[in-house]
This record gives sequence, structure tokens and C-alpha cells, in this order.
Amino acid sequence: MDNAYKGKKLEFHILQSFPVTCLNRDDVGAPKTAIVGGVTRARVSSQAWKRQVRLAMHDFGIKLAVRTKFVEDKIARYCMENGAAEEVAKEISGAIASFLTKDTLHFFTDTEAKALADYAQEIGYETGKLGNKGSEVKKVHKKALGKSLQGLEGLDIALFGRMVAQATELNVEAAASFSHAISTHKANSEIDFFTAIDDEKPEALADSGSSHMGSLEFNSATYYRYVSIDLGQLVDTLGGDDQLDKAVEAFIKALYVAVPYARQATQSGSNLWDYARVLVRKGQRVQASFENPVKAKGEGFLKPSIEALDTFLDKREKLSGSLYGKIAEFRWGLDENFSIDNLIAGVQKTIRG
Repeated sequence: MDNAYKGKKLEFHILQSFPVTCLNRDDVGAPKTAIVGGVTRARVSSQAWKRQVRLAMHDFGIKLAVRTKFVEDKIARYCMENGAAEEVAKEISGAIASFLTKDTLHFFTDTEAKALADYAQEIGYETGKLGNKGSEVKKVHKKALGKSLQGLEGLDIALFGRMVAQATELNVEAAASFSHAISTHKANSEIDFFTAIDDEKPEALADSGSSHMGSLEFNSATYYRYVSIDLGQLVDTLGGDDQLDKAVEAFIKALYVAVPYARQATQSGSNLWDYARVLVRKGQRVQASFENPVKAKGEGFLKPSIEALDTFLDKREKLSGSLYGKIAEFRWGLDENFSIDNLIAGVQKTIRG
């Protein structure tokens, strides 16, 4: 297929501020950090944000794939819907699943699961007809993904990729690339000491104070987030650009609203983007490092972060010359009349053009 989108990238440079949160915890429950430019920065891993973006796409009309170890159970349910007895369904589904995973998460759509169940029905639920390598199972699986993506079911597979160690022909190259979000400035964790009171405390213990004491770590930060979509790869995986506008709209809306869910009940982080520069480009991806931490100077970190990001991107464009490959650029967050809907419409029009 001739792909007119090959080499095109949709890039997001996002600044987003959060007060008193622990968006992403390490193994001891403290906010994740990184040393950048010789100072400690707050950090949110790419995985933490990617999962929430993926789940948020469901709210914008996308039927998601599932990532599960219980592949056998999912296929068996469709086998039983086709009329197979439970014992027969479990036996054939277990045999099919063995070609795909051995106690690892498998990422697949309902359409793929149903296609495998239909195949099991076609061979009379006889495990002996599956062969030793399951080549037909894998062909059915791969063909079904193409059918799924025609209606954007499993768009999350196209965006975030799929690796199947036991069946490499089912691998899908990720179109989206997420950096770890880092604070644009030095950031230190603080301690929140708390107590809890027993509502049913006996009268004799009424003056004994709290019934529980504990502490939680938190930080506050202005984060720089870099996200890129390889439009050529996305169109390749989708099998064409018929659904590209809808895919881009769902992704941008999900990227806008998604926030990691750690400690949202006790340290709500309900903060949307503050500023974003969004580019459609050809060429190598360009990401800011914020190696030189910005200083607040009594005005907070957002304003100097915007200045630093703008300076970096403007300079990088000049230095890269023709290799920068800018097709279009949008700045969101400064003009209140330019909404996220305007941004989406502008991106869609540019990509089509």
C-alpha cells in the first residue's frame, strides 16, 4: 500500500502543573524521581500515563483491546456462545492459547477472540487438527486484527504496539512514543503526617488520642511531557487512512484528560494541560530535555517553563534548517478562544492536507 503519511509525525510538547500529588509511586510508595541536569526532578513514568490515556479513549468512542493472562477463558466464552459444551470449550481454548502465551499478558481484541472460537468450531473442536506449530491459529488471529482495526476496535494495539514472543508474526509496531514526564525544575518530596480517629472508641479510651498514625510522601511540580505519533506507522497498521480523523480525535482528547490515578482519592490531581505546542513534522523526533532547571523567581514554574520550551523549540528549528521538516504548528493554552476542539480540527486538516 502506498503510504503518503510515511515520515510524518504528530508531536506534543505539553506543560502541566500539579500541586500536592503522588502521581506515580516507586517501590517504597514515594513519588518517582530522576536526576536531570544534576538536580532531582519529579518523574511520572511513561507506562503510568500511557495506561490512563489508553483507558480514556474508551470514553471517546473507541472499543479497546484487552491485555490479559486469561486468554483461554476469553476464547472459551465465545466457544460456548457457539454452542460448545464447557469442558470441550476449555480444552480447545487451552490448546489455542498455548500457541500464543505461557503465563504472559496477551493483548488482543474481542474480534480476534471470536475469530479463534469460530475457527475452533470449524475444526470440530478437535485439538489434534491444530497441528504442532499452530500456524493456522496465528493466521486466523492476524487476519482478525485487520478486521478489528477497520472500525478502530483495538486502536490501542495500533498506538501502543503488541509483542507476542511465541508468535512474532502477531507483533505490532507501536505508532505512539511517550517520554517519562519530568519536572522542569528541581523538586523535592515532602511528608504528609496524618492520624485517624476510631468512631467506635470505648468511653474509657476517649482521651487516648488517635487510633492510627501514618505518613505519605508527595511533591508538586510542573511537568514536561513529550508524546509523538508516527502517522505513517499508524496508517500502515490501520490498513489505510479512512479512520485516521477519528483515531486522532480520540487520542488527543484522551491525552488531554488522562491523569495517572495514584492517590487520586487523597491527593486529587485533576489538572489539565497548561500549555502545549503541537507540531506536524517530517524528520527526526525532537524532544526537550530541560537539562537546565528553570527557576520560579516568585512567579511559579509555569511561566519560565513556557519561555524555556519556546526558546528551545524555536532554536532547534533554526539550527535544524531543512531537516526540521515542519509542516504546521499549533500553540494551545495562551488564547482562550483556541480550544482543544480547535486544536483537533487544525491537526486533522493539516494531516489530510
